[in-house]
Amino acid sequence: MITLTGDDLTLKQVKEVLFLKKKVTASAKSLQAVQKSREAVEKIVSESRVVYGITTGFGKFSDVLIDRTHVQDLQLNLIRSHACGVGEPFPEVVAKAMVLLRANALLKGYSGIRPMIIEKLLAFVNADIIPVVPQQGSLGASGDLAPLSHLALVLIGEGEVFYKGKRMDSLTALQQEGILPVVLDAKEGLALINGTQAMTAMGVVGYLEAEDLAFESELIASMTMEALNGIIDAFAEEVQVARGYKQQIETAARIRHYLQDSLLTTQQGELRVQDAYSLRCIPQVHGATWQALDYVKEKLEIEMNAATDNPLIFNEGEIVISGGNFHGQPIALAMDFMKIAVSELANISERRIERLVNPQLSNLPPFLSPQPGLQSGAMIMQYVAAALVSENKTLAHPASIDSIPSSANQEDHVSMGTIASRHAYQIIENVRRVLAIELICAMQAVEFRGIEKMASLTKAFYEKGREQVSAIKADRVFSKDIERAAQWLKTLDFHQFMKDHLKKA
Repeated sequence: MITLTGDDLTLKQVKEVLFLKKKVTASAKSLQAVQKSREAVEKIVSESRVVYGITTGFGKFSDVLIDRTHVQDLQLNLIRSHACGVGEPFPEVVAKAMVLLRANALLKGYSGIRPMIIEKLLAFVNADIIPVVPQQGSLGASGDLAPLSHLALVLIGEGEVFYKGKRMDSLTALQQEGILPVVLDAKEGLALINGTQAMTAMGVVGYLEAEDLAFESELIASMTMEALNGIIDAFAEEVQVARGYKQQIETAARIRHYLQDSLLTTQQGELRVQDAYSLRCIPQVHGATWQALDYVKEKLEIEMNAATDNPLIFNEGEIVISGGNFHGQPIALAMDFMKIAVSELANISERRIERLVNPQLSNLPPFLSPQPGLQSGAMIMQYVAAALVSENKTLAHPASIDSIPSSANQEDHVSMGTIASRHAYQIIENVRRVLAIELICAMQAVEFRGIEKMASLTKAFYEKGREQVSAIKADRVFSKDIERAAQWLKTLDFHQFMKDHLKKA
């Protein structure tokens, strides 16, 4: 059981909830703070004070006062009118993360929501009642209004959910779990949708996959090093320390570890003086990606524990401030950074693929074909990698530099952070397929070099890979191989693989 406080949720804990199905509960102390904040809202309503979103309309309607008898109608109308997202739903794991992160943010006690609303959200997480949330429609400021409105619909028994493998009306799922829908009261609708949880949830899932992919890319690159008789000297510790980047030093150290007992790598001057950049500069390029990922991780863990509502309630209601914490710029920039950084893993991988299949760049059979000429082998796999890399260049265009005014120019600068996070995830999926192609080519190439000469760790990885994709004995529909290898990389527990190898060693 993971206890949420609103202040210290980590990516590791989110991963456990999303992928290991750990249950969550709310801290009693945090719920007390939530209750005090709620009492402040009720006092504001009883005194008919003019406070944005509690006794006024929203956005450009902030100057329209709402009679206290209509506060529930105001919140219901807000959710229904703002639930206008379009396009395909977010992946279920992302939508589940949204619910988790929204509950955690509300537990900070600045939003004036009733504790029972948070408890309902956590019940959804624990029962795997996952809102159907369309991906498109958020500007990434004023919060992820459209996506989070679809999340809020579930609380009131409207909208749709994914539940027990089916897509259904939310009320049906709630009834099956014995959960009653709620009637939203003053400020609660606004508190549910004024936040960055759509972009952050998408960013969290993207980051978790990108982190795994970055580790896998190093092991795949190590196998390519063996297939191309790469020069190990370039990975020497003193070379990396001379530059000073921690992530570069760590990347080189991991690759030295992976290749420590290989008989296929070479020394400087043995076959050639130096390698091409796609081999020689792996620590520098992959290390720079790790620098970006470290930055992204820091921003996500701050945002996961941030109050992104508006207005925020302080000092038990004595101070109510309309601010701009809903603006997604910090996550928008982080997502754009991740897009570029992860794209580079594919850029350099595609160049290694070219070296594996191009006979002018190696002494391997042309396109790793078993019968060059009669059979094309991996020729078009390199085309696919090149196409994916090119597509990533378009997707990597920064979304955060765009803005368009909304709400009659009241909301005149927005982050587009949700677009950035969605594009980042598309890039990650493309990169995984490029790395799957490198893996397929590297496995084929090391067979020409001699599997018995491989390092023990890369050989173990090779053997696992061969369980997914068989050797190329004749041309076949390689699309299936690429997708199977990519899916394996997605589901592979890299750290468990390393632990298992260490036990056997």
